[in-house]
Amino acid sequence: MDDVRLVERCRQGDSAGVREFLERFQGPVFGVCLRWLGHRQDAEDVTQETLVRAVRHLSHWDATRPLMPWVLTIAVNRCRTLAGKRNRRGVGLEHGETMAAPHQRLSTTDLGEELQLALAELRDEYRTCFVLFYQQEQSCQQIAEILNCPEGTVKTWLHRARKELAETLKRRGVVTEDGYELHGF
Repeated sequence: MDDVRLVERCRQGDSAGVREFLERFQGPVFGVCLRWLGHRQDAEDVTQETLVRAVRHLSHWDATRPLMPWVLTIAVNRCRTLAGKRNRRGVGLEHGETMAAPHQRLSTTDLGEELQLALAELRDEYRTCFVLFYQQEQSCQQIAEILNCPEGTVKTWLHRARKELAETLKRRGVVTEDGYELHGF
C-alpha cells in the first residue's frame, strides 16, 4: 500500500491501517534507535515513543515526500533527546560509552560484533549517517532531510565514518592494512 493511502487510513482511525503502519516502520526505527543508543531497552522505548508520535502527528507529514525519512527523523530526534538526558545525568564514562552498549569482548567475536563496537566509537553524526545509508538504505538527500543539514555534509560524514571505521578495525586487528579480514573473523 502506498504511503498516502496508509496515512489516510491511520488518520481515519482504521486499526488495521495503524497496525500496518507499525509493522512497516517498527524494524527500521528500532534499527536506527539501537545503533544510536546501544541499549536494547532504551531502543525499544524510543521506538515505541517514535511510532506513537508518528501516528499521532501524521497530519504534519507532507504527502509530497516519502514517509520513511519523516518517521526516521522523529526517531533520530527522540534518540538525540535521550542521549542529551544521558549526558546531563553523566551516564557513561566516555563519549562512546554514553551512546553505545556496554561491551565485553568475547573470544568468539565475529566481524558483525566488531563492526558494532567500531560504530560505537564514531561521533553521533557519523554513526547516524552510516546507519541510515548502509542499513536503512536512505539516500544522501533523504539523510540530509532527516538530519536537517546540507547533502554535502552528509557525504562528508559518510566518508569520515568509513575512514574511521576502517582505522578502528585495523587498530583492533580485525582487518589488515590492505583491507583483508584476519583469520577467525
